[in-house]
Amino acid sequence: MKKNYFSALFLCTSLGLSYAQVSEVYFKYDEAGNQKYRGPESAAKQASNESKTTSLTSSYVMDEKTFWKQIRLYPVPVNDVLTIDWTEDVDGLIESVSLYQHSTVHWKFQQQNLPGLNKQLRINMTGYDWGIYVIRFTLRDGRVFSKNITKR
Repeated sequence: MKKNYFSALFLCTSLGLSYAQVSEVYFKYDEAGNQKYRGPESAAKQASNESKTTSLTSSYVMDEKTFWKQIRLYPVPVNDVLTIDWTEDVDGLIESVSLYQHSTVHWKFQQQNLPGLNKQLRINMTGYDWGIYVIRFTLRDGRVFSKNITKR
């Protein structure tokens, strides 16, 4: 019995030593807080150098000001039909277009961006109450850009 107890103690001690020899783990995160890397620091430096070269070749992310320069809403204020045009540059970014009244949270109109739209959308607002409406563009990368328009 003493032999078994001693060998079990020796086994636990040897396992404890193997856990003590674990090296440090390095974590790297992107701007959004997503984990990009987990591992030894030496490999992280190599991964960082590789990501710098790939980030230069990755596509340009459009900011909101540039996005709105590519969108045309007319006539504003709206009487009957709101027409929305956009350029080829933002066509691949837009997932859906929505419209809702500013004082409510209920959607009045929602349309997915389909190739058949030909970069133009017409919303018949004849039966809508006068007031302020929010036009909302949901992009494929999850960003949402919105703008107020007036219906008279």
